[in-house]
Amino acid sequence: MASFLYRLGKFSYRRRWLVISIWLAVLVAVGGSAAAFHGTMSNNFTIPGTETQRMADKLKEALPEASGGSASVVFDAGDSGFDQAKKDAVGAALEKLKGIPDVQSTVNPFTTQEQLDKAPGDIAAGEAKAAEGKAQLDAGRAQLTAGEAQLAAAEQQLAASGLTPAQIDAQLGAQRAQLAATKEKLDAGDKEAADGAVKLALGKRQAEASEGLRFVSSDNKAAVAQVQFKTSINAVDPAVREKVQEIVHEVSSAGVTAYASKEITEDVSEIFGIAEIVGVAVAALVLILMLGTLIAAGLPLVMALVGVAVGVGGTFALTSVIDMSSISPMLALMLGLAVGIDYSLFIVNRHRTQLLAGMDGEESAALATGTSGNAVLFAGLTVIIALAALVVPGLPFLAVMGVAAAATVGVAVVVALTLTPAVLGLIGRRLISKRAWAKAAKHNAEPGHEAADREREEKRSSGGWGGLVTRHPWVSLIASVVLLGALALPASQLRLALPDGGSEPVDSQAYKAYDLTRSSFGEGMTGPIIVVAEFPEGLNENDAKNKQYDVAGQLRSVQNVIAAVPVAISDDHRTAVFQVIPKEGPASAGTVQVVSDLRGKGQTIHDDLGVTIGLTGQTAGNIDVSAKLGAALPPYLAIVVGLSLILLLLVFRSIVVPLLATGGFLLSLAAAFGAVVAVYQWGWLGTVFDVANPGAVLSFLPIILIGVLFGLAMDYQVFITSGMRESFMHGESAKHAVRTGFSHAAAVVTAAAIIMVSVFSGFIFSHLTMVRPLGFAMAFGVLIDAFVVRMTIVPAIMYLLGEKAWWLPKWLGRILPDVDVEGAKLERSDRSKSGSEQLVH
Repeated sequence: MASFLYRLGKFSYRRRWLVISIWLAVLVAVGGSAAAFHGTMSNNFTIPGTETQRMADKLKEALPEASGGSASVVFDAGDSGFDQAKKDAVGAALEKLKGIPDVQSTVNPFTTQEQLDKAPGDIAAGEAKAAEGKAQLDAGRAQLTAGEAQLAAAEQQLAASGLTPAQIDAQLGAQRAQLAATKEKLDAGDKEAADGAVKLALGKRQAEASEGLRFVSSDNKAAVAQVQFKTSINAVDPAVREKVQEIVHEVSSAGVTAYASKEITEDVSEIFGIAEIVGVAVAALVLILMLGTLIAAGLPLVMALVGVAVGVGGTFALTSVIDMSSISPMLALMLGLAVGIDYSLFIVNRHRTQLLAGMDGEESAALATGTSGNAVLFAGLTVIIALAALVVPGLPFLAVMGVAAAATVGVAVVVALTLTPAVLGLIGRRLISKRAWAKAAKHNAEPGHEAADREREEKRSSGGWGGLVTRHPWVSLIASVVLLGALALPASQLRLALPDGGSEPVDSQAYKAYDLTRSSFGEGMTGPIIVVAEFPEGLNENDAKNKQYDVAGQLRSVQNVIAAVPVAISDDHRTAVFQVIPKEGPASAGTVQVVSDLRGKGQTIHDDLGVTIGLTGQTAGNIDVSAKLGAALPPYLAIVVGLSLILLLLVFRSIVVPLLATGGFLLSLAAAFGAVVAVYQWGWLGTVFDVANPGAVLSFLPIILIGVLFGLAMDYQVFITSGMRESFMHGESAKHAVRTGFSHAAAVVTAAAIIMVSVFSGFIFSHLTMVRPLGFAMAFGVLIDAFVVRMTIVPAIMYLLGEKAWWLPKWLGRILPDVDVEGAKLERSDRSKSGSEQLVH
């Protein structure tokens, strides 16, 4: 592989205009495809085969008008409360929303609240009227009975006097007719009373079901309206979301402030914001400080941007045919920028050092591609494999996310190995400043400079951070492990969920809508649970309604359920929909328990009522996704750890190094989890990281962090440990090789880690709040892994173990291929031709 990459680097350097032209053509093709074929992204984290998805499909079939997504708009009237003018303004805005083709219906909060408020009075009036009617019927029935008794007595008297039946009918016929009419009237009154009693009983049951539910706050200062869409909420076009917000904000002219919920305000059409640009700017500053010229610093940045443009552009081009979450291109962007800069940096830095040592430009670019490029290829493959393994858990949106990010990293590797040497050929000597050239020429002309270089190298390797760690290995090791252990402690309290409005920035419309809803109506109104029930066949309208209230009563009996309201029933009376309002918000542990208890109640409802229920909607769906992701975590971690051991065994031909690398990765992972829990779940340093409402951690953060951090950790392991191995294989003592290898790699790995942390940190304040904890976790994970694990724990243990660190059973050594990830053989074979000195990175 090293020889192939050497030849590839030489070809790219010689035929630079061809290579650059090919990449420009690829950029144009991908850009054109993204512009022409891109679709709408969403945050639709559904899992086929789950109960929530089955119920959603059933609802779409049986009650299509109730199957669309819903969102809320909260109206704030201020301290003065709602007067009629303000109510009319809200009502007009809601009526106007119905004119949008994508809107199915709206619920006017004032009309609904008026009905709820009138219900007790209407029921009381109905009961009074029923009692009065009953009294009248009873009196009428008593009069009828008395009349019938008088008629019977008269018949007996007339018969005793000898009159014939015909004569008796002639005398009493009118009285009989009058009594029959009275009886008919009383029977009709009884039927009307019975129907009224049924209606009254249903009204009572409806009032019971709606008890505790409000749409206008008790202080008359806030009102919440429901907006039902014809499609799922994630399929609503950004332009429609904007139109909805534009219409509801028209109420401001009446002195009312409208806040649309997160479902409406969430716009995932843009993936790059100010914070991300700041992160890239910091990375650029690090490159300038390290490489000395704007041209040299700009080259890795340009390479990263080309890789991201192709990778993320290709991802966008597929959004019209693949259901893709907004975080998929964000993850690809995050990783593409970070690894794209780092991979090109490794090759550029190697080339720059070789040029200063006097090597020919073409030979230097080829050798840098064959040596550092070989390490880049292996490091990139580890990241790609770890990300591609996200298909293993079987979650569609996660698989798309992993494959998109893996493809972008793959593009970054190819860009580093082909376009970088081509651009190096184009730049030539301008890569290095004139002052650096003059200094290098003067140094190389000095007699005996090789010995002086070796002496300086020896002094450098025994000093600095590497020297400090190896002089005090036990202190370094114990202090690092204690630090990581302390950071990892909060990880035991990790709780997973998908974000709700409470996770949005405090100054955002979505957070204000969430906060006002929570304070005025209770947290549960921010995330109702949808229950779909299947009734037995053959029910008439009244039976179906009673069955609805029977089910609602059972649902209301579940602990921490505030209300359970029937909202729709199909024409055939077979499918009914209920809205359940929990006590707490959609991402809370209490609501997770409510969802579990409702499902547990399903068997009781089936046994008692013959009704089958299932849960669907955003709240239940998010909880299901989080549970599935949590269950997928252990097997995925096992796959990644197993992969780590195998790959590092191949690379370093050692038993200890893979175990050390994997153990360090697990420590970094636990520490990153702990920090995420402390900040985003417990709210520590919440003001610093803009965490206004701490809650559960993003449910797919752990599984993505495992894949990404594993790949990046193995990058640093390769770049640091390979230098130690090469020095050891060249005859240095094992302990001295640790210092030499560390000093060769420390500067470039430090720069690479700072760049990674800078890029990821830019996403901590992303305009997409779902990305923020992911950016924090990656930035903190890389920071800990690079500086505590790879640059402290690894050299300390390697120094303590000495030659034992490179132990490998002979039989295993014969089986394993020699990967030569650093291209040491290539370097030795080419050094005789080029006359260059041995260099690492």
